[in-house]
Amino acid sequence: RQLREHVRPVFYSLASAIDVIEEMGFAGDYFVSEFWSDSHISAWNRELAVRLGILLEEVKPCAVLFDGTWPFHGFMDACDVARVPIRIWSNRGLHKPGFHPVPVDASRFDLVLTPGEIGDRHSVLQESPPGRRVRVPPVTIFDDEELLDRNDARAALGLAADRRYVLLSPGPGNLKDVDELSRGLISLFEAEGYHVVYACAPISKEDVPLPSGATALSVFPLSKYMRAFDIFVGAAGYNTCCEVLQANVPSILVPNQLVADDQVRRAELVTRHAPVVVSSCETGDEREQALRQLFDIGERTAPAGAGPRLDGAAVAAEEILALMEGRAA
Repeated sequence: RQLREHVRPVFYSLASAIDVIEEMGFAGDYFVSEFWSDSHISAWNRELAVRLGILLEEVKPCAVLFDGTWPFHGFMDACDVARVPIRIWSNRGLHKPGFHPVPVDASRFDLVLTPGEIGDRHSVLQESPPGRRVRVPPVTIFDDEELLDRNDARAALGLAADRRYVLLSPGPGNLKDVDELSRGLISLFEAEGYHVVYACAPISKEDVPLPSGATALSVFPLSKYMRAFDIFVGAAGYNTCCEVLQANVPSILVPNQLVADDQVRRAELVTRHAPVVVSSCETGDEREQALRQLFDIGERTAPAGAGPRLDGAAVAAEEILALMEGRAA
């Protein structure tokens, strides 16, 4: 979104929600993730190289950006054959202690971007050669002024102006079973007089059966409408943590312990700046305690301009454009 006034972005995605990319006005193509493919990983990489190579031959990009922890062999091979002039790697950090990342030769990239955590600023970690390494502030889809306020967001979603709503977004449930957690939270909030709106993730393999009274919501990106809700409860992934801070909605963040990134530490960073409680919410007692703690916190709003920077998307776009134009960012 930050780049498209200057270049024509084209997506090649392993995410099943490719339609979301197209709905946001971008061209895109889809290839099945290695997690859902029946092919052996080596065969899958060969298939990826051929399919991506066809796209690169058609688009003839000035630059290719890989977003992920491990640039696939098939991706690198396709770029080699297509002689892509500029390669960029966007790779988030904050892994759990003891995590051993897959060894990748970063020198094969002209620019390595690290989307920062809460409180990070633009910093150059390494100048070229062989490639520039840069950390940028946290990345969000929207700028602050693009988020809808409470009344406009409720009107857009068809929600009543005088009801209390909680938005429940526990994640797709593909790696972690969220059924019991969701049912427990729904019962708890309904007992407190809240109407529960359940966000259906676009990449979920299966829908969570909702009890009567709860309303399903399928809209992306959620962050634009988050201020419609009195409380937000969601998984503590990178995007959600940044968006909770941006929207400043009282929230319960639920870290997923089955992933490599340290979601507990990330969520705790958010608690320093926003009305947020961090809890696993695995038992009824934990869920009740988290809600009581959230009520005790109340609202916490930083003075204008005093909060952490969230302009990482604009900073990263400037780095990419500077590289493509052959100038220093």
